[in-house]
Amino acid sequence: MADDRLLMRALAGETLPVPPVWMMRQAGRYLPEYRATRAQAGDFLSLCYTPELAAEVTLQPIRRYGFDAAILFADILLVPQALGADLWFVTGEGPRLSTVTGPGDFKALKPAGAIHDRLGPIYETVRLLRRDLPAEVPLIGFAGAPWTVATYMIAGRGTPDQGPAHALKSSDRATFTALIDRLTEATTEYLLAQIAAGAEVVKLFDSWAGSLKGDDFDDFALAPAKRIIAALKAAHPDVPAIAFPRQGGAKLDGFAAATGADCLALDTEVDTDWAARVLQPQSCVQGNLDPQLLVEGGQRLIDETRRIRDAFSGGPHIFNLGHGITPDADPAHVDVMLKALRG
Repeated sequence: MADDRLLMRALAGETLPVPPVWMMRQAGRYLPEYRATRAQAGDFLSLCYTPELAAEVTLQPIRRYGFDAAILFADILLVPQALGADLWFVTGEGPRLSTVTGPGDFKALKPAGAIHDRLGPIYETVRLLRRDLPAEVPLIGFAGAPWTVATYMIAGRGTPDQGPAHALKSSDRATFTALIDRLTEATTEYLLAQIAAGAEVVKLFDSWAGSLKGDDFDDFALAPAKRIIAALKAAHPDVPAIAFPRQGGAKLDGFAAATGADCLALDTEVDTDWAARVLQPQSCVQGNLDPQLLVEGGQRLIDETRRIRDAFSGGPHIFNLGHGITPDADPAHVDVMLKALRG
């Protein structure tokens, strides 16, 4: 039986009069109710690993805004932690990890199949959400793509240019490639477990894909995504996959077909006219409002929301941001966006 929920219809390739809408990082620091729950948890990792609280923050934007999808609240760096990396968060600065910079560090990592004990609470969050979400709201599971996660594992933190990962790729390609392979295997395991727990769609976030050039993009962004999606489809052919190779530029052309993704998420730099002409005939597209407009508000937010909606009105489209909503966004501006989108 066909799934008549708006998100699932768009992912199946249907052109809709008004696109379904959700937002990257829709459960987050811009919401006062999130901040209250985060304070209750005590720290960010405790929030991720406490299923009742993680489910609560996932549900908060659904209650407030009536989005057409919920996305699991977790973090892309839980996978390296489950592989044995030390992980902690520094207030005001972000994540820190123990590093993988050579063969010895890599050998200390656990096998991909050993991640589930650590990640059990995440799967329980998925189960709680499937119980508590409104029937019309699909649940999106997610993971970080291997390249993006590797950049954090190699540097021990986020970096502006992913320089340490590029350096290891050049100086010790064997260790670098082994790390990408391990993360590809672990990410597949993680997403399969999310689906088994109840995730109905999966998304692969490759936030730093744009810093890979030429063959490196094909080898370390496209190829791992293809492997992951193929494994997911082999086990669950009816579960759609969304790929987000951020700042992939011209490399986005053909990415969905090459990887098997049902939908291609677009960052803010992607020209909507080009995407509608070149990418949308290949797959559903998702995006790509500038998150800064949810800080700014006003007529420009209304105009851009309508412009993006209209630009993609000729094919399957999921309205979203071109990157995650920022902590300084005004929650009232989200209502303005939704009113402009839905008319």
